[in-house]
Amino acid sequence: QSATNVPACLKGHGAQGAVGLLELWAGCRQVGHAAMRDGYLDLAIIAILVYLYSLVSARLRSSPISGALVFLILGVLLGPSVLGWLSIRPTSENLKVIAELTLSLILFTDAANANLSVLRRNTRLPVRLLTLGLPLTILLGVVVGAVLFPDLQLVEVAILSVVLAPTDAALGQPVVSNPLVPAAIREDLSVESGLNDGICVPLLLALLAMAGQVVPGGDAPSLLGVLFVQQLGFGLLLGGTITFAAVWGRDRCRERSWISDDWQPLLAIALPLTCFAVAQELGGSGFIACFTGGLLYGAVTGRSKAEELVAAEATGDSLSLVTWVAFGSASAVVAVSQLSWNTLAYAVLSLTVVRMVPVALVMGGMGRDLPTKLFVGWFGPRGLASIVFAVLVLDAALPHGRQIVSVVTFTILLSILAHGLSASPLAGRYSAWMKPYCG
Repeated sequence: QSATNVPACLKGHGAQGAVGLLELWAGCRQVGHAAMRDGYLDLAIIAILVYLYSLVSARLRSSPISGALVFLILGVLLGPSVLGWLSIRPTSENLKVIAELTLSLILFTDAANANLSVLRRNTRLPVRLLTLGLPLTILLGVVVGAVLFPDLQLVEVAILSVVLAPTDAALGQPVVSNPLVPAAIREDLSVESGLNDGICVPLLLALLAMAGQVVPGGDAPSLLGVLFVQQLGFGLLLGGTITFAAVWGRDRCRERSWISDDWQPLLAIALPLTCFAVAQELGGSGFIACFTGGLLYGAVTGRSKAEELVAAEATGDSLSLVTWVAFGSASAVVAVSQLSWNTLAYAVLSLTVVRMVPVALVMGGMGRDLPTKLFVGWFGPRGLASIVFAVLVLDAALPHGRQIVSVVTFTILLSILAHGLSASPLAGRYSAWMKPYCG
């Protein structure tokens, strides 16, 4: 009892009690050290993978193999189901935080790099995709889900459809950054992927509340309206306000030469994270705040934005790869092992009919040709936003929550394969088809 290394809570007990507590304390220390070792091993493996991928990134960028696909496969191989070198599990701490931070950075940098002059001349398609195409996609997803999963409640089918409705800005980068694709199409897809996940957040929260019987069914429309206005309004307001204040402060400090060259690139990393965290804390959509902030940041920064965004883009790319490793290690094998015919059917239909038919319908009367409708309809990959939403569903403990997450996970896996392998080839073919019309 007089040992100096014994915690105070162990002193004052009898001899047997002290021995038992000491053994418990020693066991806890061993468990803690083992957990730390696992954490360090995970960190070391992921850091090595990112380093090795960086060495061949330019070579792989010109190939059909995307970074997401590479790191997903590595995550599966190194995860608990195969080699067991990674100890990542599908928990909120592992996937949700990483995916949210990744998505916030990517949305901000994509919006900041947007060509606003092109976007101003082509606002009709993004508006149609978000106001008409997105609701039609969700509705069609509900119809298909109700047919394929009769054991799910209608509200659970709606949750599944909403989780898979938003397109992914990160997986879409091979298309939206490809100069072969017409600038107008690239900006349309970028804006759609930047805003549709934020629009889906209040709908998902309302549906989760209804599924958990938090509110009576009659109050669901009012709840949805309040959440939508709150998420969208606060996201737009906070993203614009925070970015305006940050850019104003940056410019004033730059005039006085107060900002050192080595710290300036960090401003574009801290800003989107601030937008996201503040908006989420105050009840708004952090994703909409980041995209809104990025648009404003790019508009007021001007020609120097490319240089200032280098660090933020690199950080977003690195976190994106880490997310796919974690996703592959934690969820991919489980989803494949639980694969059924209706899960496969829903995944295929979600990536094709459920997405492409509404896109073709809303593009009607715009003078767009069939190849353009098919191209825009096909490139709606599912990724980071769906991962974040799936974790929310898992945390909600719905009766069929794990089945929903399994369907979502397999759809994301299929999307990574299909969209990753087809991005460069289809972009080249579409560019060749459009070249005579573009002069």
